[in-house]
Amino acid sequence: MAGFLGEGYLWVKSLHILAVIAWMAGFLYLPRLFVYHCQAEVGSKQSETFKVMERRLLRAIMNPSMLVSWAAGLALAAHIEAWGDGWFHAKLTLLVILTVLHMVAARWRRAFAEDANRRSERFYRVMNEVPAVLMIGIVVFVVVKPF
Repeated sequence: MAGFLGEGYLWVKSLHILAVIAWMAGFLYLPRLFVYHCQAEVGSKQSETFKVMERRLLRAIMNPSMLVSWAAGLALAAHIEAWGDGWFHAKLTLLVILTVLHMVAARWRRAFAEDANRRSERFYRVMNEVPAVLMIGIVVFVVVKPF
């Protein structure tokens, strides 16, 4: 099945890169919004604005770009027959962790939407760094292919 994308390989690869950029941009911004949301008084106009921003970021940018990243990435993996490669398993492990974190962030957003957030500003500051660390690992595994 190697090369099944044919001439479309570079188009799928471009789509994958663009989707990953959009997903990561959102992922690096959403926890930052949570930090600012923690500072807003519950029920205030500012808090309500953050709710709208968080919902739109997650639903309009992050969710679609995550799905496109997965679909295009799996197509690329099939194209190069990466299933048995160690670097691919490592990348996939980090990607699954990133996806689970995405789902957890969606739960945090719902908590803010319901005025039920119980986490601190500091917690979200730390969580703002986790997607970046995972992204670094993923890029290194894909580009360097250390094993």
